[in-house]
Amino acid sequence: MSSRKRRKSIFDLIDDLLRELREELEDFERDIWHKFSELEVPEKESMKPIVYGFRITIGPDGIPRIEEFGNVRRGRRARPRIVVSEEREPLVDIIESDKDIRVIVEMPGVDKDKINVKVIGTRKLIVKGSNHDRKYYKEVELPSDVKPESAKATYRNGVLEVKLEKKFKEKEKGYEIKIE
Repeated sequence: MSSRKRRKSIFDLIDDLLRELREELEDFERDIWHKFSELEVPEKESMKPIVYGFRITIGPDGIPRIEEFGNVRRGRRARPRIVVSEEREPLVDIIESDKDIRVIVEMPGVDKDKINVKVIGTRKLIVKGSNHDRKYYKEVELPSDVKPESAKATYRNGVLEVKLEKKFKEKEKGYEIKIE
């Protein structure tokens, strides 16, 4: 009789991996149900759809950024709570070039005449839009100073595009002194 230990086959390893994956998914499901139990839901008569999403992008500096959108927000108290608001936060893309900044806002289901776009100062854009059952609101911090009077906006197929020219600081004019 040999006291040799039996080696695990590839199938045993796959079974172990699937078992661990199932346990992780069960933990994840428990966490999700726990979070939903903390969700403050309005009365049934005034209940609106709950919209939540996120996207992850990697910036030019290599750091990942998570951007949330929808009408679910985290409370800012000592014990974080989830709050459902009537206004949805739309998904926004900011595209910066040498001469201008384009802000693209997804607002499906809103008529063009129900959208309000405002530039505050030289670095903030506020977008509001509403229709019968949808309300959107977003404050966008712009990456550079812009000329508010240069703003042009178009809206097609639920996508708003705002184009703003960058404001460049004029070079300081001075008087050059020759050394004798």
